[in-house]
Amino acid sequence: MSRKMKTADMKYEDDILSSYESGEWESVADLDDEIARYAASAAATLTKDKRINIRLSSRDLEDIQMKAAEEGMPYQTLIASIVHKYASGRLVETAARPARRPTGRAKKLRAG
Repeated sequence: MSRKMKTADMKYEDDILSSYESGEWESVADLDDEIARYAASAAATLTKDKRINIRLSSRDLEDIQMKAAEEGMPYQTLIASIVHKYASGRLVETAARPARRPTGRAKKLRAG
C-alpha cells in the first residue's frame, strides 16, 4: 500500500471515530435482519455469472497489471471492481490525473 493511501485511510478512520464520538451514529432496530440484508446484497454483487472479452491497449493492460500488483490482487479482479464501481455510480473521477507514459504515436509525432 502506498504512503498516500495509508494517509488517506488514516484520515478516513479518524473521520469515522470523530463521527462516532460526536453521537452521529444510531443503532439499528434489528441488527440480524440488517446483517442478512447486507450479506445478500454483497453476495449478489460479488457473483460473477457472465463472461466478456474486451480488447485493451498493451499500455493500458500493463498499467492495470501494475496497479493490481501494488494492491496485491489479480488484475482481472481490479478490472471487475472498476466496472462494478462505474455501473453502480461509485467511480469518481479525480481532478488530478496521473501522468501517462507517452504512446508510440506521441513519440513519432515529436520526432517527426
